[in-house]
Amino acid sequence: MTLPLGPLVKIGSHAVISQIKGGKYPIVLMLEPLLRCNLACKGCGKIDYPDAILNRRLSFDQCMEAIDECGAPAVVVAGGEPLLHRDMPQIVDGAIARKKFVIMCTNALLLKKKIDDYKRSPYFTWSIHLDGDQAMHDKSVCQDGVYDIAIEAIDLAIAKGFRVQINCTVFNDANPDSLASFLDLMAAKGVETTISPGYAYERAPDQEHFATRERTKTLFRDLFRKGNGGKNWKFTNSPLFLDFLAGNRNYECTPWSMPLRTVFGWQMPCYLVGEGYVETFRELMEGTDWEDYGVGKYEKCSNCMMHCGFEGTAAADSMKRPLEFLKVAFGGVKTDGPMVPDVDLSRARKSVDVHAAQVEQAMEQIKVEDPEGYRRATRVAAA
Repeated sequence: MTLPLGPLVKIGSHAVISQIKGGKYPIVLMLEPLLRCNLACKGCGKIDYPDAILNRRLSFDQCMEAIDECGAPAVVVAGGEPLLHRDMPQIVDGAIARKKFVIMCTNALLLKKKIDDYKRSPYFTWSIHLDGDQAMHDKSVCQDGVYDIAIEAIDLAIAKGFRVQINCTVFNDANPDSLASFLDLMAAKGVETTISPGYAYERAPDQEHFATRERTKTLFRDLFRKGNGGKNWKFTNSPLFLDFLAGNRNYECTPWSMPLRTVFGWQMPCYLVGEGYVETFRELMEGTDWEDYGVGKYEKCSNCMMHCGFEGTAAADSMKRPLEFLKVAFGGVKTDGPMVPDVDLSRARKSVDVHAAQVEQAMEQIKVEDPEGYRRATRVAAA
């Protein structure tokens, strides 16, 4: 399954024109209108906040302002669980009216109930969270039965004519055989996969199952070897990004290619690392000390190989070296031979713990802007 022609041309044209102009540019806006979720996944660091913060929502107007300000041709709506937001259908319609390609990330627990609130469009895609087969996924989300609900939701969305993909996060204990069988199933359904190793969120409950860069490369080589270099499966990822995951090339991340607007503001420096927030996209782009972050530069970045940091780099490389892109796209990912030397991590700047200070600042802001909501949330927490 490929993107419909209209969105594909729009995204491709944006990337080519921006590449010619030079400088930093976004490809995808990561939009988190809320942090509240109806699951507590062991690898997620997004929900470790007081209720007063989890109760916050970006309004429709704030979402449209972020979309207009950023200018990226695609919007990934994440969270939290976006379907908990009562204005989400209006937000999606507003983005599509602006000819933005919208990818709605959801754990699918509410999809059967909510699906008729959304219209089919070549600019709209459901992205269902599935971290592998039943055993792998239910373990990842810490709740039995979620895999079956997600599979039912995928089949329902396809039957109703929606475009559907899945997002699959891979941890260090993933079994390549089981994961390969799962990808076979998704390919048989005609569903594409966005695949990525997990990022070690510092607030995630489980800190034992995030992969090192060495483990990530070995795991993905083992996986792609079982799928004819990955050619047996349907990925939304760039072939060069998949080649990067298998240790065949080194990339620096491009954090500004997928900037994040969340309930706190624009997150500095990237979707994964929250070191501060600013009010405008321009402040994010011009005020972030980008050279202070990245693999080998900052400890929190040391093991990161996630798509939201490196997919933008792979996309830019594809435009610079189209023959390399075609070589991997048609020949598959190389799964044997030596890997390229990795980045030296020994000189990375030590991590700074900013979570407590950010929570305190946000709570003080809520106390001023919404005193009743603050009192209500703190009463519930105390009870």
